[in-house]
This record gives sequence, structure tokens and C-alpha cells, in this order.
Amino acid sequence: MYTKLIYFLGSSLLILAFTQLFIYSTELKNDDELHQQQFNIKYGIFAILKPQGLSFAGEEIPINSPEIWERIDKELLKNTYWQSSTMLFFKKANKYFPIIEPILKKNNIPDDFKYLALIESGLDNVVSPAGAAGFWQILKGTAREHGLEVNSAIDERYNLEKSTQIACEYLNDAYIKFGSWTMAAASYNMGKNGARRRMKEQGTNNYYNLHLNSETGRYVFRIIAVKDIMKNPVKYGFIFREKDLYTMPNYKTIEVDSTIVNLSDFAISNGINYKLLKQFNPWLRTSSLPDKSRKKYFIKIPTNSDLLVFEDLETQLLKD
Repeated sequence: MYTKLIYFLGSSLLILAFTQLFIYSTELKNDDELHQQQFNIKYGIFAILKPQGLSFAGEEIPINSPEIWERIDKELLKNTYWQSSTMLFFKKANKYFPIIEPILKKNNIPDDFKYLALIESGLDNVVSPAGAAGFWQILKGTAREHGLEVNSAIDERYNLEKSTQIACEYLNDAYIKFGSWTMAAASYNMGKNGARRRMKEQGTNNYYNLHLNSETGRYVFRIIAVKDIMKNPVKYGFIFREKDLYTMPNYKTIEVDSTIVNLSDFAISNGINYKLLKQFNPWLRTSSLPDKSRKKYFIKIPTNSDLLVFEDLETQLLKD
């Protein structure tokens, strides 16, 4: 009797389990279908509408040429649909463009060149395979020619203000040599000598008529595309609030003219930690600042108290 009862209960439970599984599978299928319907309604891959009146640094872009439009369209598509990368452009530009823009203006460089820095580095202190470094991707030789200090302990290519100034000097000289901002931008990628050779070989000083290597051939078009997307975010599908963008924390500047043996101790004595000191002064490449010649350096010290939210905990752990 007990055996039959157990068998009956087991069978009932098994039937109930399969019934529940069937119901769940049906619900899951319905959820998937609903999700797919919502996906189809809310999201799509759209061709880019051809923008009108595009320009770079005040120079008209011949977008009515089918060949030129294809090249611009390619860059617009790549930067529109690589959404995570381009969204980061918006966020970081809000933090760093206010530093770059006044330096460009002071040097009579068109404001559009801030987008050159953006495509060069993504506004990160990256290093290229050729050894170019910083937001403006400056080579060691170029940096030293323009008076920047580059050695194992100090690399001023990572100083945004100084490197922006050097980029301005380069671009002004290139504009004088080539007669257009578009060619000045192209020469920033391929070098002035390379640009001069291609112009002489092909008998034209017009970037849009030159046959160039694939990187330089895309270079100005990438700047143009990123500029148009960032000036028209909603048009290209980028939705964000002002509070979603990154901002530069407040900081003060300390002038030093002697060796700092231990930058960690220096940071603590100024109310911050070593990590923040290096983040705000990436041109400091080691744990000390050698200064036998007593050269003047300007070190940024963040003053936002919320940057040190865990300081009490860290201090207590060190004491323990």
C-alpha cells in the first residue's frame, strides 16, 4: 500500500514538474518574442543621412563628390556604431576640451583641431608603436626640438598644457608651409617631409586630390566625422545628460624648484595620496622628481575632498 502511495505521489510530482516546465517554456518563448518585437521597434541600424555644409577649420569639404562622400560616410558609420568608444569621447571631451580650447585660441589655431587630439589618443595618455606619447601623440625628437623635457623621470609630453602648446607650434608652422589647415592636419599624421614629398610627386597641394597611405588617407575624414557627431549628438543617436559627462576636479598648483626625493611623502604632506598625485601629474614618470638645476615645475594638487573618500580607512589599516 505504501509502495503504491509513494509511486502515485512520485508520478504526480513528475507530471506537475513537466507541466510547470512547459508553462515556463511557453512564457519564456512569449517573453523572447515580446523582447524581439520591442528590439525591432526601438533599435535599428540606419544609414547615415548626408550632412550638408561640412567644413574643417573654416575650409569647405567637397562632400558632393561621390568619392569624398564615401570616405566621410565610412568614418561617420564607424564612429556612430562603435557606440561605447564614441560615448566616451563625449564624456572625456567635457573634462579636457576646456583645457585645450583656450590654448588653441591663444595660438590662433582653429578650434576644430581639438578633434585632432581626440582621434589621436581618445584623450588618454597612450603610447603608439612608434613611441609617440600623450594626448597629442608627440614623438621624443619633436618634443625636445620644441623645448619639452623628456627623460626617464620627467616626460612633458604627458603635460596637457605644454603638449597642446607644442602641437599649436607645429600646426602653425605646417599651415605656413602648406597653405591650408587641412594639409596641416594631414602633415600632423604623416610628417611635414612626407606631406611635401607627396605634394611634389603628385603635383597638387589639395588633400582631397592626393593619393596617400591608408592611415593619412582616412585621417582628416576621421576628424571631420567625429566633429559632426559631437556637434550633433542627438542626430546620431547619442543621448546623455550633462551630469553623465566627466568633469575636471578642482585643483591647486604648487611651484617647486628643488628635488623631491619621495613623491609619496610629498603627496601625503599635501593632503592627497600618491595615486592622485600621479593621475593629476602624469608627466612625473618615477617616484621622485630630480631637480639638480633647480628648474621650476608646477605640480597640480586636487582639492576635492570626495576624491579621498576612503582615506580614513586606509590610514587606519596602516596603523593596524
